[in-house]
Amino acid sequence: MSILEGVQSPADLKTLSRDELRTLAQDMRERLIDICSRTGGHIGAGLGVVELSIALHTVFDTPTDQLVWDVGHQGYPHKVLTGRNALMETLRTEEGLSGFLKRTESPYDAFGAGHAATAISAALGIAAGRDVNGKSFKVAAIIGDGSMGSGLAYEGLNNAGHSDRDIIVILNDNEMSIAPNVGAMHKYLTSIQRNPLYNRLRSRIGELVDNAPAPFAGMSTLLRKWEEGVKSFLTPGVLFEELGFRYFGPIDGHDLDALLETFTAVRGMNTPRLVHVITQKGRGFPAGDHGEKWHALPPGHDPATGKQLKASTANPAWTAVYGKGLQQLGAERKDVVVITAAMPSGTGTGAFAKAYPERFFDVGIAEGHGVTFAAGMATQGLHPIVTIYSTFLQRGYDNIIHDVALQHLPVVFAMDRAGLVGEDGETHMGLYDIPYMLAVPGMTVTAPRNGEEMLGLLRAGVEHNDGPFSLRYPRDASPDTPPDMSQIPATPYATWEVLRRGREIAILAVGTMVNTALQAAESLAAEGLDVTVVNCRYLKPFDALTLNAILADHTHVLTVEEGTVVNGFGAYMSAIIQHLAPSVRVATHGVPDRIIYSASRAKQLASLGLDAPGIADRVRALRETEVLAG
Repeated sequence: MSILEGVQSPADLKTLSRDELRTLAQDMRERLIDICSRTGGHIGAGLGVVELSIALHTVFDTPTDQLVWDVGHQGYPHKVLTGRNALMETLRTEEGLSGFLKRTESPYDAFGAGHAATAISAALGIAAGRDVNGKSFKVAAIIGDGSMGSGLAYEGLNNAGHSDRDIIVILNDNEMSIAPNVGAMHKYLTSIQRNPLYNRLRSRIGELVDNAPAPFAGMSTLLRKWEEGVKSFLTPGVLFEELGFRYFGPIDGHDLDALLETFTAVRGMNTPRLVHVITQKGRGFPAGDHGEKWHALPPGHDPATGKQLKASTANPAWTAVYGKGLQQLGAERKDVVVITAAMPSGTGTGAFAKAYPERFFDVGIAEGHGVTFAAGMATQGLHPIVTIYSTFLQRGYDNIIHDVALQHLPVVFAMDRAGLVGEDGETHMGLYDIPYMLAVPGMTVTAPRNGEEMLGLLRAGVEHNDGPFSLRYPRDASPDTPPDMSQIPATPYATWEVLRRGREIAILAVGTMVNTALQAAESLAAEGLDVTVVNCRYLKPFDALTLNAILADHTHVLTVEEGTVVNGFGAYMSAIIQHLAPSVRVATHGVPDRIIYSASRAKQLASLGLDAPGIADRVRALRETEVLAG
């Protein structure tokens, strides 16, 4: 039996020798690479924190002592060590292990998160709760250096340092978030690794101490103290010390001896302290490239190379279509600038960045700042396109209202991963952007039915100078392969399309649901039930002329959207239709008011009735109630 197979809980780690722990680290890397080759997942961060995870669970008394992992990308080794190794085969599957940390999954998961920079604030809250309750366990937040570009991390640091509470922050510094880190903090944190003066001094002091004659051996302590004094001026520690933390590091995050000794010392203290650990993201991955490409991988890849074992024959992803069109739009218009938040690859903006680096801005994991930054650029006559996942843009909502909408600035919001996101699970669901954008005064809200219409709406957004404009697109293959952007005109403002004319019942479909509604209509037609299908590509402002025409010759309306029905497009239309035509019955169909968990995107859609059979069933039910009422 391997050492890994014998580890059923962190208690087992405490019985292992240092050599056995090093062997365990090697076994864990091989296990993670093998698992993720089949399940997919965020492999890079996990491979970088194997030794760190082993050291933490060896020194700390978990789960009594509580570890708060930021985001959860780093959490795979933690899962392996806390009794879930046998379940790793179910990672990111329906009813399997979450791709992130989850309080309901294990008592070792002190706090769940899929968004960055929450760990310090959450850990401080846990520590404060501990103190109010008169308990005495330890609390440690493990946060990546990429998250240190987020304002929330600084709010937590500032409050924690001022509190003087017993809290530990472990800064996992791998010089990466998803893409290479940007900003002043990144430069500051890497200063120690690249400061030639400090490195020369440290090397020389080591030589002097090691080679000092016996009569002068006592000077080694003085020399080491002098080195620490020099380090305070030349390393990142001085910032954290000023914030109220005692600083330790930087420490080699793959040196188990150093980690175990440091954590043992730090655990015995009771004031705010920060341990700065240097790790390598993707360490041990045979492909050798530890950059953005290996942050996360899809299922079914070669563990030796990271390449897909089976080439995809599907249409290009919506994201790829968007990225290509955005680059082509940038060639046409020199006033277009693009902003993203640490996700140039994930959002498809990398091609624009490469072609027009002077007009591309990666603000790091700082979505709120990115929105306000875009607002500032808009005041200078530019047309900013803020491209961020729907789930992450939630973090910039105040900025959307306060800094963009209230000033009526022409900022375009392109929201990737809108709707259901499959295996990424509940933390990444883009189900709320329709309600939150509809609520913003002056916001144009749109959703395309295919890639070509997405690019037409993108062009319309850039040409729109009367306030902010938003469009959404899913994590999926596009139903089409659009022509070049130069051949796609702007989608006429505030217009709908009647794609199929029927009678009595009309389906008002949004975005991804348009083609699905057409499929449902075809199956219903075979049963003698002829329904109208409308592409409601502009949710706000809506097409009043088309809506009035629909209401004039239909008795029932069904709205269908890939988003929450609470305060969504259906709710919005219900209020409008009640005012315009009180006799028309309106039913809404979308994602119910509950959390949606990991499964394939296709299964999620089917389980929610957002596939063609599900929409057809809703129409039949609507028709049946009319028959019964008659």
